[in-house]
Amino acid sequence: MTPQDLRGSAAGKKIGVLTGGGDAQGMNAALRAVVRTAIYAGAQPYAIREGYQGMIDGGDGITPFHWDDASGILNRGGTVIGTFRSKEFITREGQLKAASNLVNLGIDRLIVIGGDGSLTGLNEFQENWSGLIDELLEQSRITAKQHKAHPKLMCAGLMGSIDNDLVGTDMTIGVDSALHRIREAIDAISSTAASHQRCFVVEVMGRNCGYLGLAAAISGGCDYVLVPELPPEDGWEKTMCEQLRASREAGRKDSIVIIAEGAITRDGKDISTEHVRSTIEESLGEEARVTILGHVQRGGTPSAYDRWASTWLGYEAAAHVLTASGDDPGPVFGLHGEEIVRLPLVKAIADTRSVSGLIAKGEYDTVLAMRGTEFTDLIRIFTELSKPKRTEAQASDKRIGIIHAGALSPGMNTAARAAVWLGISRGYQVVGIEDGFLGLASGEIVDLTWKDVDGWTQEGGAVLGTRRHIPTVEELYAISRSIESAKIDGLLVIGGWNAYEAVALINEERSRYPALQIPIVCVPAAIDNNLPGTTMCIGADTALNHIVDSIDKVKMSASASQRCFVIETMGRDCGYLALMGGVAGGAEQVYLPETGVTLEGIRTDIEWVKMSFDTHGRSFFLAVRNENANHNYTTRVLAHLLDEEGHGRYDTRTLVIGHTQQGDAPSPADRLLATRLTDSAITHLGKQISSGDKGILCVGTEDNEVYVSKITDAMETTDPINQRPQEPWWLPLKQIVDSINREPE
Repeated sequence: MTPQDLRGSAAGKKIGVLTGGGDAQGMNAALRAVVRTAIYAGAQPYAIREGYQGMIDGGDGITPFHWDDASGILNRGGTVIGTFRSKEFITREGQLKAASNLVNLGIDRLIVIGGDGSLTGLNEFQENWSGLIDELLEQSRITAKQHKAHPKLMCAGLMGSIDNDLVGTDMTIGVDSALHRIREAIDAISSTAASHQRCFVVEVMGRNCGYLGLAAAISGGCDYVLVPELPPEDGWEKTMCEQLRASREAGRKDSIVIIAEGAITRDGKDISTEHVRSTIEESLGEEARVTILGHVQRGGTPSAYDRWASTWLGYEAAAHVLTASGDDPGPVFGLHGEEIVRLPLVKAIADTRSVSGLIAKGEYDTVLAMRGTEFTDLIRIFTELSKPKRTEAQASDKRIGIIHAGALSPGMNTAARAAVWLGISRGYQVVGIEDGFLGLASGEIVDLTWKDVDGWTQEGGAVLGTRRHIPTVEELYAISRSIESAKIDGLLVIGGWNAYEAVALINEERSRYPALQIPIVCVPAAIDNNLPGTTMCIGADTALNHIVDSIDKVKMSASASQRCFVIETMGRDCGYLALMGGVAGGAEQVYLPETGVTLEGIRTDIEWVKMSFDTHGRSFFLAVRNENANHNYTTRVLAHLLDEEGHGRYDTRTLVIGHTQQGDAPSPADRLLATRLTDSAITHLGKQISSGDKGILCVGTEDNEVYVSKITDAMETTDPINQRPQEPWWLPLKQIVDSINREPE
């Protein structure tokens, strides 16, 4: 349902929202979205404090939540309304008390944000509702009128858990933020481990799901991982130590082993960090240290993903509950790729809880299939990275060239490192081409080994260098001579729009140059997230996190004054960064090239801002503007208009974030994306080299699946003039900004 359809549709309705079980970063973003969507629709939201216990206790445990109550919580970890694992709620009397308190307040719509225990409780409560209110009527705890008015409980669940264990979804609320905490720790540990040439054993959370451990192992460039879904075979200790030894012999100075907390052996025994540590010391004769990250993984500021995704989920859950009839069981909402999915609550929880039993039975293939494509991809890739077929190339091997082109994007180094390690493992020599196509034309080509690229996973920038330069037709002769001289059999191009245009030019002209008639695969790396053949580009998530961090700092700087801020993001003619930064940062307005900027719209915005400061007690207004939203209504012009029309109500400031958006170390999501895309690219290059096919392809993602398309087909899905997708999946989120970030008049 669109916000326009929802507006005013729920007048007189009341909705409760609670957070239960363990806390997870992003719960507050979901809570904020539920509350503000309800208000936008005309309903009255209630915060149920301390989980189900607040519903049982009633009184101050269930309180009206207003628009301003949800202000300033988007960037906060934990949950502002508290959480509690209530034992009383599982009893009949506990549920009777909860139902009585809800009915007496007129609440018959409920959203629960929590883990599988909390969602199981929600399902039971909904199933018991009819019997509960019948019993309450018999006991005269509610009136006949109340009984008739609330015959059904309309509900929905949101999975808030860093474990990422909900079967049927890609990512639960809090997982991405937990990965950020883990990445920070592993990056720090890597530097000290390399300094002392020491091994570290790191335990991460996750209960019966090994996603955090597996993702941390790949994004941290670790050597060995133990996860619950794939218990190691007997004798795994020897295998682990052999892999660590081989890694050192290949030139690595540090060794890191990741253990997911639920890791077990094939006979069901827990694998402890102490056992792994002592095994390493005894077998390798070197010191090993243990780091148990613990609850630090739950804490801290939520990532950009856990803000915009949780906001979207909260909006959809609230819209559903406010318009539901109660005829069907409440669903649990989640994300699959770039789409919101509704899963039957009963089945989703049953499937999730069945995993541990399937592991105990040894049905590992079934478990991996339930975890989804990304999980199985990561298992396969990490197995090869940690136990490659070989670590050195041979002179007789076919040669793959790696080149960066276009603007710098965080994660380019991650992709290059994966290409080298996977390429050598699969029987190829890998060469690096420095400084883009200009470097290729001048023959700046170097052989790359495992040791050369060790540590690139964590590094920002592009060690090989990159240029925006698109070769001219005249330069293709020099490029073809370099390819011929270096005996390059296939080319991997990692870059942005300029890279794709360069490859498109080669495709048009290659019939004139035999040396250019080699297979080429493009890997999308652009913070603008505007490339053909993919829904996500390497680097966009890192840039978005930097934008959100900047917004947090701006809000803090303005906390003691009356102020308007206009923040400008990069993105050229694609509004992804501005829109998602606005959703994740809580902006009241977002200016995008896709939707345009008009003088009438600016006037409306200014009048709303003045009214909001005058009548709603507002002290801060934030607008996020894409750098090319409008070439006349620039960031400075918008600020001047706001300032002039404010007449002293507030100060107006601007912030142009600039190239720092390209400068961070890649986020966990970008490291994982770079690794998966490069794995696919190397696979298809290899197939083409073996078969003699000379096609030009590009890899990308859709619905969290990696797929390959012809570059000519992919380019047809884009707007070549504005260099952006014709139908971006993220653009409808602009309506969410309009509905839940701006208080209704």
